[in-house]
Amino acid sequence: MSKPEPGPKPRSSPKSPSGNNRRGAMAGLIIAIVILGIGWWLARDLTAASKMQDCLMSGRSNCNVIEPAR
Repeated sequence: MSKPEPGPKPRSSPKSPSGNNRRGAMAGLIIAIVILGIGWWLARDLTAASKMQDCLMSGRSNCNVIEPAR
């Protein structure tokens, strides 16, 4: 068996500052919050449209949402 020849050691990459790790984590968190917000808005919008469609399909003509006075 032969021993590996000594030579220049491969340079290890310098450690990145911890700010880069935090910046990536914060970006991921913000993207996740945006996606959840869009999903929540879409679910509410589709639910309202479904209720309106159910009302119209049942043959009613007055399907407007009546909001109570404050």
